[in-house]
Amino acid sequence: MRLVDLSKELPEPELLPLLPPEFCLKHNVLPWRRDRGQATFVTGRPDHIASLRRALPLPFSKAHFVIAPEAEVAAAAARLSRQTLTKLAENRPHPRFSCRGWDKRSLRAKVALTSALIALLFFAAFVPRMLFFAAVTWAIVTLAAATALRVAALVAFARKPARAPPPASPAPLPRISVMVPLFREKEIARALIRRLTRLTYPRALLEVVLVLEETDTVTHDTIARTILPKWMRVVVVPDGAGLTTKPRALNYALDFCKGDIIGIWDAEDAPAPDQLEQVAAHFAAAPKEVACLQGILDFYNPDTNWISRCFAVEYATWFRIILPGLANLKLAIPLGGTTLFLRRDAIEQAGGWDAHNVTEDADLGYRLARFGFRTELIQTVTMEEANCRPIAWIRQRSRWLKGYMVTYLVHMRDPVRLWHDLGPRQFCGFQLVFLTTLSQFFLAPLLWVVWAAAFAQIAPPLGSGAFAVPAWLTIALLLSSGSNLTAWIAAAAHSGRKRLIVWVPTMVLYFPLATFAAYKGLIELLVAPYYWDKTEHGKTAEATDLVHNAHATD
Repeated sequence: MRLVDLSKELPEPELLPLLPPEFCLKHNVLPWRRDRGQATFVTGRPDHIASLRRALPLPFSKAHFVIAPEAEVAAAAARLSRQTLTKLAENRPHPRFSCRGWDKRSLRAKVALTSALIALLFFAAFVPRMLFFAAVTWAIVTLAAATALRVAALVAFARKPARAPPPASPAPLPRISVMVPLFREKEIARALIRRLTRLTYPRALLEVVLVLEETDTVTHDTIARTILPKWMRVVVVPDGAGLTTKPRALNYALDFCKGDIIGIWDAEDAPAPDQLEQVAAHFAAAPKEVACLQGILDFYNPDTNWISRCFAVEYATWFRIILPGLANLKLAIPLGGTTLFLRRDAIEQAGGWDAHNVTEDADLGYRLARFGFRTELIQTVTMEEANCRPIAWIRQRSRWLKGYMVTYLVHMRDPVRLWHDLGPRQFCGFQLVFLTTLSQFFLAPLLWVVWAAAFAQIAPPLGSGAFAVPAWLTIALLLSSGSNLTAWIAAAAHSGRKRLIVWVPTMVLYFPLATFAAYKGLIELLVAPYYWDKTEHGKTAEATDLVHNAHATD
């Protein structure tokens, strides 16, 4: 088979439309030349030509092939189809699953938004007492729903021991590609590479793809000064229409990946050394409808300050109690942004990530469910850096909550279809997760008023007369708080961080920060829905320490 030099023997441009560019990248093939009316293709994987013939459109199943270095074929495909691939990265999911276009609201959307604001102002001006009690009632209803979910999760946690990892499968290990999006990561890059070298998965079956933005000179310079192992490579995302988000980068890099399983880690992550073995074994034992595995996230700097301690307790509760509770109830779950692993055919069928959604992980969890796939939780742990500076914490949380709002509105644009796709149980679970989360943060000040009235029987700031809190409501508030305390203590103990239990009572001072974040996110949703308030990494000693044992606990 002839070897060609693509720098000198360029593909004929008029042949490029024969194959979609994403197909060319996935299979490392390009239409090259036409000889006697028949197309000749170039590939960097001569040992896969038999499977490539089966994947090619029928008219090309008997085409001739020449070979070139694999990296040259991929680079040529990316260069020749730059504009198409960039556009695809920004518009990959079907429009009904995306929020793109929200920055240019239609007349109908503007009228609906204006009408809602006018109605709110009317009630606030003329019937403030009615508005106040309606909002308080909704806050109490959603608090009750959140408490019920928490109690159900605690019961499942107490009854059901953590599932042991499945035994090693006799089947051959799969090839795994893990994407690591990096953006302005000067401090963290060297520590990240050092941590990933501790992975024990066979290097011949492992591919770590560092995804860099074309205009990010900071990270480019950092990586250029670092010697990468052979199983680690860089994919550069071309500058596009001004959108710079993590899901856009993931969409672009997906087609460059070689693996049958696609994973995601963040820049500051320190995965357990045997994490990929657990992923491979779990997928081998799971039915095909299990398309995604979500690991546990924890922090390697829980003791930096008070915020990091509370954040560690919150994360432990979410990943070790609440998410397993949702899974135990057979509900779809909102994914975390890292330590998630996907069957490649499933993520491609679901349309990749919504490049315009700033909480693309939560959105993807429910979109996979709408396509009939399931997510399961695995007990492998990835350590990362707790964002523990107050302003930075609020900025990060505002992005998460804005993304929750976006995800809810996207999927609820057609409630009947959502009901049909998810089924009654998962539809109700979707409402439970998003409405309780958002309502509790937005309406928290009203609950603070109720708490104050319950203990002091003081008058509310609106209306006249005393605000008498019924005894049953006081008891309900105490039970809800008790379930919170129980969950926080159990999670801290189960995560191996018993020393954090003494900080649990201060969590009531921690969550008001999220209320500020929620209103910041709401304002951004109205004026800058795609703005990605990036979290800066490498701000603690543990994050940049090259020898720190990130998986040490009590």
